[in-house]
Parts: sequence; structure tokens; C-alpha cells
Amino acid sequence: MSTSATDLAKLYSGKLLALAADIPLVGRLDAPQVTIRERAPLCGSTVTVDMDVEDGRVSRFAQDVKACALGQAAAAILGQHVIGRSHAELARARDELSAFLKDGGPVPSAPFDGFEALLPARDYKNRHGSILLTLTAACHAFEQLEDGAAGS
Repeated sequence: MSTSATDLAKLYSGKLLALAADIPLVGRLDAPQVTIRERAPLCGSTVTVDMDVEDGRVSRFAQDVKACALGQAAAAILGQHVIGRSHAELARARDELSAFLKDGGPVPSAPFDGFEALLPARDYKNRHGSILLTLTAACHAFEQLEDGAAGS
């Protein structure tokens, strides 16, 4: 199946590219409670998430994102909302984003506003892993902390 220039223009909208160009909380943390590296096998995108949790909520967060513009845009949206969020909130956002992409579900609910910019990506299944990468990494970071397996 070939992709036309019109399809790509629709996919890489101005809003999506603006998000990808301005990812909040980019980089790495000094001495995080947990570090998680995730890779999307289909496209090779990677993300490294450093995170601290205090009282069950994200207190510090940084992300090193090596992904396509779609993965970068998703990381930007997460970066706008991640501080102060609980594991349950991040897991709900990840599950809602997955359903939004794969099953035609609604846009993830507040406080994770902004994922509607990724609506055209529904048709590009090979990019779903990259889009879900940072939310998946953040959830895995919480799981590792909760399991007590995080290094210091």
C-alpha cells in the first residue's frame, strides 16, 4: 500500500509538528528513583524515562526521545501533563490512547488533552508503538518502583 503526499501532509499536520518540536521535560534527571528504556520494535523508536515518585505521584520526570514526529508529539503531550499524576492516571491514559488508535475509541480524557492531534495516525498501525512509547515507559517506571525493584 503506497502513501501519497496528501496522506503524509494530513498525517504530519502543523499542530503535530509543533508538538514534536517542543517536547517538555526532555533530557535526563540526576539520580532518578527509576530509569526505564523502551523500544518500539516495529519502527525502532526508543525512549528513556527517568522518574521520581512522591506520595504516589510523579514528582520529577525527564524523557530522552528518539522517535518519529508522531512519537515525539505523543511525548510532548505526556510531558505537558505528567507531573503530579498517579500510576492509575497514567495507565488509564495509556489504555485510552491505545483504544483511540487501535479501536477507534474516543480521545483520551482530561487531564491528557491534546492527543486528538494524532487522529490521522490511526491508519498507520506501524506507528502506534512509537506513539504509545512514553506512556508505556512511564507506566513501567511506576510498576518497577511499586515492585521495589528500582535501583538507586
